[in-house]
Amino acid sequence: MPELPMISGDEAIKVLIKLGFYQARQKGSHVVMRRENRGCVIPRHKELAAGTLRSAIRQAGLTVDEFVRAYREK
Repeated sequence: MPELPMISGDEAIKVLIKLGFYQARQKGSHVVMRRENRGCVIPRHKELAAGTLRSAIRQAGLTVDEFVRAYREK
């Protein structure tokens, strides 16, 4: 399993958009991303903790491999 990159919330949102998610709503600094019947919450922080990012990836129904692969495809 690849190591999670240290990225910001905005970068994580861009990766999820690349994977077919859209921004459903935002309240404060937390953005809710949706794709079909799956969703996840991404805090728009300067740097996401590894556990926070891993939890969001799990909520979205993705694997860490899928997320990292999409992140590296710039």
